[in-house]
Amino acid sequence: MYRRPDDAPWFPGRYEVSFGGAVQPGEPYAVAAARELTEELGLTVPVRYLFKYLVHGAMGTYWLGVHEALIDVAPTPSPVEIAWHGWMTATELHDAVQRLPFIPDGQDAWRRYRAHVGETRD
Repeated sequence: MYRRPDDAPWFPGRYEVSFGGAVQPGEPYAVAAARELTEELGLTVPVRYLFKYLVHGAMGTYWLGVHEALIDVAPTPSPVEIAWHGWMTATELHDAVQRLPFIPDGQDAWRRYRAHVGETRD
């Protein structure tokens, strides 16, 4: 989980569980996802495509590709993108999502991801 900087242009001070950004013209979704992990966390790791869906969200309507990655090294977060980050257990994360201000589109992606992997806890 991480918190965006208070001076971020989009969703300042909000929390999130996923990382992402825009796909460049002609760029495959998985390549964009891996690039964003490098830009935001300083990590070069393989990503696995899971699914894509149309979002009607806070930033407008757009396609969102959901991927997952195994991160087994300490990240080096970009201070431009990340003010704070921390690892949590599933229970701790579930509790944080209930009480902290999260980015709304990210919460929809999180719910869909959990359903996709078969996690049923609300």
